[in-house]
Amino acid sequence: MTITTTSPRGRAFMRGHEGNPLTCYLDPVGVPTIGTGFTMRSPAVRRALGKLGIKKLLPGKTKITAAQSDDIFAAVLADEFEPAVVRNSPSTRTQHQMDAAVSAIYNLGVGAMDWAWADLWREDDIKGAAAYLGSHYNTADGKKLPGLVRRRKEEAELFLSGRYASVGGAVKESTPRPPRKPDAVVKEAQEILTSKGFNPGAIDGWMGEKTREAITAYQKAHPHLEADGILGPATLSQLRRDAKALRDAATKGAGSAFGSGALAFVAGLPWGWIAAGALLLAVGYVAYRYRDVIARRWNSWRGKEVKV
Repeated sequence: MTITTTSPRGRAFMRGHEGNPLTCYLDPVGVPTIGTGFTMRSPAVRRALGKLGIKKLLPGKTKITAAQSDDIFAAVLADEFEPAVVRNSPSTRTQHQMDAAVSAIYNLGVGAMDWAWADLWREDDIKGAAAYLGSHYNTADGKKLPGLVRRRKEEAELFLSGRYASVGGAVKESTPRPPRKPDAVVKEAQEILTSKGFNPGAIDGWMGEKTREAITAYQKAHPHLEADGILGPATLSQLRRDAKALRDAATKGAGSAFGSGALAFVAGLPWGWIAAGALLLAVGYVAYRYRDVIARRWNSWRGKEVKV
């Protein structure tokens, strides 16, 4: 029997990495997202949300139920991702290979079935495909992200040996005792929280009570987050946006001012005024793009709690 669909364990594996926030939030690059990574960039998501009367995803406002998220997830997999794997992989694929491949392209895009790891799979080099998948495709903006590193390794292990891991791994709740090994994602969150004036305690990769309190305080100030004290995909995305905002303001502002000023100088124009104008425009653009971050900082400064 040829495998053409994702198994229930495969869907749980993906949910373990993607999470399932039922209130819309912004991903690290500012794309409105809800549920299991649903965005309006997907035609299948647009169709499924349209049936619920949702035409636009509004961060902090659009909400769905767990049952609706399950239905959308099934529709999106059947419409876009499962067919892409079936079209571009050997008919001898196993269930765990199908599940691992769907998980990978759900995160990377269907075009990932044309990449090197899938070429190795089509050449029947299963070990080579697993090794390549497990060691690549784990960066964002040129930086390795702990969550992606872990996901690629676990997808590779699933692809090769059929071991399903990480059920619930995308959601970090507080524990009374530290883990045997520090959690890299929790550590990343602790570092960002500390840099933004929240005190998670020691930066040790342990989702303890002190870290839970810091996360709750951060969530209460953010216009898009439920204040549940849980480090899930939505909260982690907003923390990463918060960390990225200042860098973008510096690089985009300085780059625009320098480039415009240099061109104006060469052309014999009043380069100082032009550079200043370009700087203001760049800063305005960054401020608009990160208005949720600005709102969070303003709320934190005022001690205001936001109801989402």
